Amino acid sequence: MVKIVTDSSCDLSLERCAELGVEMLPITVNFGEESYRANVDLTTEDFYEKLAQAKELPHTAQITPAFFEKKFKEYMEAGDQVVCLFISSQMSGTLQSATVAKGMLGATNIYLPDTLNVTFALGLLVEEAVKMRDRGLSAPQIVEEIGQLVPRVRLWALIEDLKYLKMGGRLSASSALVASILGICPIITLKDGLVEVVGKARGRKAAFAAIRKLVEEEPISSDYCVTVGHANVPENRKAFEAYMSDLLKKREVHIQDIGSIVGTHTGPGAVGLAYIKK
Repeated sequence: MVKIVTDSSCDLSLERCAELGVEMLPITVNFGEESYRANVDLTTEDFYEKLAQAKELPHTAQITPAFFEKKFKEYMEAGDQVVCLFISSQMSGTLQSATVAKGMLGATNIYLPDTLNVTFALGLLVEEAVKMRDRGLSAPQIVEEIGQLVPRVRLWALIEDLKYLKMGGRLSASSALVASILGICPIITLKDGLVEVVGKARGRKAAFAAIRKLVEEEPISSDYCVTVGHANVPENRKAFEAYMSDLLKKREVHIQDIGSIVGTHTGPGAVGLAYIKK
């Protein structure tokens, strides 16, 4: 049997993971001395409430080799072939921990491709891997197909609240102040496994238009699903979907909340989409 495993940075809900038959391993989020397993002890709503009150940004802790060793032993004993789709190796040591555990066990049934993705772009890859599993592909075949999709994944999103980029040291206080006064929204993407700012727009409408232009330059393939993600702003997400409706119609679209792993840095207010380009 082929098993698909991911981590909580993919931002799929527990309900969606259950529907897909996917196991999601929890990454830990630390608010000061308090530790929570993302999506298990801490819902997305609770996370944003805590974040709004936090004087310092929470920290995330990668999954340890010891945790992976225990999990991988279970998979070995069950005789499953396991494809693990984890957070980008450029953002976390989780994949490295898994690789260490696999090496210690000499596990030949565990496959660890580097997704180079996170949040709803990683969720997209998990959705597609499940379809491959359900078509009867073997673990090595799924890994090969995912490897071909990774360079074609596109994520575009806008960030409205710059407070958290400033708190995390990704934006200077003076830049954040000027941008806030002017109503500037950075447009972000994932490039080579890291978040990168690709543009700026003045106001939400202009940011939607900027994202639309990026999508039109690298059109959506009709062969795969699209994921729309938002950070605790369902109204903005609905407005974004309406704005993109002609590009999204007749497609399989999944809605995802941006959870604590990425939400720590974007704060509430981010919205965007991920897809496989033609």
